[in-house]
Amino acid sequence: MIRVVHYINQFFAQIGGEEKANIPPEVRDGILGPGMAFKAAFKGEAEIVATVICGDSYFAENQSAVSQILEMIKKYNPDLFIAGPAFNAGRYGTACGTIAKAVKDNLNIPVVTGMYVENPGVDLFKKDIYIISTKDNAAGMRDAVPKMAALGLKLAKGEAIGAPDAEGYIPRGIRKNYFAEVRGSKRAVDMLVKKIKGEQFESEFVMPLFDKVAPNPPVLDITKAKIALVTSGGIVPKGNPDKIESSSASKFGEYSIEGVYDLTEETFETAHGGYDPVYANKDADRVLPVDVLRELEKEGIIGKLHEKYYSTVGNGTAVKSAAKFGAEIAKRLIADGVEAVVLTST
Repeated sequence: MIRVVHYINQFFAQIGGEEKANIPPEVRDGILGPGMAFKAAFKGEAEIVATVICGDSYFAENQSAVSQILEMIKKYNPDLFIAGPAFNAGRYGTACGTIAKAVKDNLNIPVVTGMYVENPGVDLFKKDIYIISTKDNAAGMRDAVPKMAALGLKLAKGEAIGAPDAEGYIPRGIRKNYFAEVRGSKRAVDMLVKKIKGEQFESEFVMPLFDKVAPNPPVLDITKAKIALVTSGGIVPKGNPDKIESSSASKFGEYSIEGVYDLTEETFETAHGGYDPVYANKDADRVLPVDVLRELEKEGIIGKLHEKYYSTVGNGTAVKSAAKFGAEIAKRLIADGVEAVVLTST
């Protein structure tokens, strides 16, 4: 029987949501949460002997979490380590990738995890570990678990691992030579003929897709324009009232700066976890330049500073989420008659 240790976060352990994201690592004997689905998928070939749990925020903010978790895993002497699946949860995905790589490198145990292709953990760890491609939310659990279990069993048995499209894992950027039944020139011509005829064909080298955004025309008269501030630098009112996550944000905030001429240390701070917050917390105008735009407003260089600003955290945030935030923010700005935006980062 193959011995498996499973890693999950506080949410999948059914301890709680964001309010419990700071719980330190703990280990429990046996199965918990999605482990039941893995038990069925293993079909009697493997058993989960222990489940390690750690809060997403605790893992992100404490370097000692990795060594703590490694010690917990080591005691169970597993043959296989499984993390997640994390789907599109950025902090969870980064944690799954980090601990899986540490287990592989330090304990020499095969590992497998699962993530949505846009999870920041994918780019960080796809060359180091096997990551099964999942849907972007937990509704994809039923599809992800059998693939993770099947690949995990293969790894634990030392069997040969096939190509990404055969096994379901995200391509790792590793090239391997093989003998094809049909030579390359004929395959290329066949694809070209199908393309000319408008028929379906499968490329052997999938090109990345990039957004093409045409720039808007310039503002006709900046001295009469309403200008808004938007930031991915995480500037929020003191106390972070909307609890925007320090990494892999799931939301943005809309805040009033009506009558505000300076962002002080007592009234504003950053929620961002991807840069040193000291200077931003000391003077949030360094990230969200309200003071400068108020001067431009006073001097008549711009017409008016919009009374609201929008803020989120870009650190580890999925492209799909960022695009969704952008579309919603733009809709609100247009409705408020904003003609131009100063978009700041960190």
